[in-house]
Amino acid sequence: DLRSLAADKGYDKQSLRESLRDLGIRPLIKHRIFAPSDHAHNARIDEQRYNQRSMTETVNSAVKRSLGFAVRARSWFREFREIALMCVVYNIKRAVKQ
Repeated sequence: DLRSLAADKGYDKQSLRESLRDLGIRPLIKHRIFAPSDHAHNARIDEQRYNQRSMTETVNSAVKRSLGFAVRARSWFREFREIALMCVVYNIKRAVKQ
């Protein structure tokens, strides 16, 4: 079950926040700064969980740089399997380096 969704300021939209809350999902989306109250909203975000977003993006970037950014499969299942195998190969490469 999805409990929270972390996204960057590009997804700062009130309707998205409300839809997530209606589904019981906690939005971890920083506000773009348009008003002083936006600073207060950003201060209330769970930084530890929000920072997991940047760690995930770092790993995604590293996988793309080392193994390529495109998938060759055309069906959903094969695309998923190809991405999962890319992650396995990336983790093996990291383990061998250590």
